[in-house]
Amino acid sequence: MDEIPVDLALLKSFSPLDGLKAENLHALARKTQVRSLDAGRVLFKEGDTDKRTFYLVSGKIEYRAGERVVGNVAARTPEARTALVPGLPRKFTARALTDVEYIMIDSDLLDVLLTWDQTGQYEVSELSAGSLGDEGDWMTTLLQTKAFHRIPPANIQAIFMRMQRIQYRAGDVVIKQGTEGDYFYVVIAGKCTVTRETPLNKEGIKLAELGPGDSFGEEALIAEAKRNATVVMASDGTLMRLGKQDFQTLLNEPLLQWVDREQAGEIIAKGGKWLDVRLPSEFQNFRIDDAINIPLYFIRLKLNALDKNVHYVVCCDTGRRSSAAAYILCERGFDAYVLRGGLSGGEAARPS
Repeated sequence: MDEIPVDLALLKSFSPLDGLKAENLHALARKTQVRSLDAGRVLFKEGDTDKRTFYLVSGKIEYRAGERVVGNVAARTPEARTALVPGLPRKFTARALTDVEYIMIDSDLLDVLLTWDQTGQYEVSELSAGSLGDEGDWMTTLLQTKAFHRIPPANIQAIFMRMQRIQYRAGDVVIKQGTEGDYFYVVIAGKCTVTRETPLNKEGIKLAELGPGDSFGEEALIAEAKRNATVVMASDGTLMRLGKQDFQTLLNEPLLQWVDREQAGEIIAKGGKWLDVRLPSEFQNFRIDDAINIPLYFIRLKLNALDKNVHYVVCCDTGRRSSAAAYILCERGFDAYVLRGGLSGGEAARPS
């Protein structure tokens, strides 16, 4: 399937994209391509729930309900100015009657951009114009993460306006393991290396390499603990940082979903799972039956072992470590809940 860049004039031929401010339209264009589909192929099926918005650029599409043809739409007609079969789940199957070209947009991203325009308080150009150049694309990257879809638009505006832009040189230490947490960081240019010192390896074990759009530093802020890793610039680069208090009130608090024991039980009864983020020694001594144990310091490395179709109730002794883990999970598209008060005062766990 071929993909070519989309131009602004094409985006402005569709509704409601034609109402977007120029800065937001540019941000959308950087994340959108014109795609092709052969005649006879299906664009999407009846019942689909993927959050994607489709617009027809060329050719003709047929709509079907089951085996019955219920209509069609041709490109460059008034009907084609709006999205194809909006609303979820899809009411119809869309099949190409001819070779077609179309664009597909992340629906949540489009909704955020439209909301910004209608609140009228925030302009992408205030951060991305001039000195940032192409680096402004980090904002669009962040907005496509599931975490930002759960944050009120007013908070998103405040987050971007309160972030500070900091230049670094290769070799600069951004955060040092064992120090107090003070900022949340987003990489907008360059690369960072994340390492953790252990009793057996004082030089530090390399955990990850971060690039534009990646973020770090939230765990110490949420858990009110020491930094658990060192982050060093692997190249010259630019980071945006958000202070601890702003992070807590604007980003962390709206994102976390707290539940009591009764609510947690209902989630588990519907197929959810307990995720215990304490140390293995703590887990062995006192735990919830059938809980999964992934210590907080391993959570980023073990994401592939978790299922995004499962709702997780994250727990620890007090809720401090579990809130940090739940933030990381939510940021990466998981449905995670935090057990309020943790295990220390409850009946959910048992001695082993």
